[in-house]
Amino acid sequence: MRPVASADSFLVNGSMTLEKLKDLCREDKENVNPSYLLQLYTQAVLDITYFEENKLVDEDFPEESSLQKVKELICLLLEPEIVVKESNMHQETLKVLGIELLECLYWRKGALLYMYCHTVKERGEWLTENAEWFKKCLNDGIHYLLKMLRFRCPVQLNEEVSYNDADTARLLSDGIFSDTHLLAMMYSGEMCYWSLKYCEGKQESHKTNLESNSESHYCSHSAVLDFREQGEKILMTYVAVCEGPLKGQNWNTATAKQILDYFKTLLK
Repeated sequence: MRPVASADSFLVNGSMTLEKLKDLCREDKENVNPSYLLQLYTQAVLDITYFEENKLVDEDFPEESSLQKVKELICLLLEPEIVVKESNMHQETLKVLGIELLECLYWRKGALLYMYCHTVKERGEWLTENAEWFKKCLNDGIHYLLKMLRFRCPVQLNEEVSYNDADTARLLSDGIFSDTHLLAMMYSGEMCYWSLKYCEGKQESHKTNLESNSESHYCSHSAVLDFREQGEKILMTYVAVCEGPLKGQNWNTATAKQILDYFKTLLK
């Protein structure tokens, strides 16, 4: 969803955006669009947290400090929605921030938790001592990625809608609008697998420590998620499109197929 660039450039961009935001806030309120200010703030949050995330990844999520840092980054990425809801604009967050920024917020939260879980699951002693935290990270990461995938509705194909490119039509009908959507499918499916392998088959509804009390009115996850069913569904779609419309474009399905085989063993 964003061009490849050095992490430092995102920190610079974020700082410049904050300065622009400060200047606009000094102007006459009647001449400033509140939605635009919130969008600028969100972009600054995305850029600055991206810089911090890259430091964590480069350092391989240091065991002594990364847990607290991940919590802080998730809270920062939650802030734009909190600000919108507390701004008394009486508009839905989607209308204020726009679909691309919201997708980016949820992708970044989900991808951060994916990368963190991918690293710490190999730390046997840590995993034993922090089992509940690990489950919460997986649960939240899956929910963030699934919500990211639901912001845009799949295109309903019918005789009244024609596409010159059948492959593109197939992707849009499966709700895949970018490479990031496809990655979100793989990440969420893999996290469902980790939940089954390292935790349990069905996660209880809970309010996680990633969220502060001020966010509880809209951030808690109320649905009980069947990891096998959800993981199987999303990875089957991933494999189908990678070996169908995207065949020959270097999308690897080996891991997805291995996970699907594992899901099948749970039914025996």
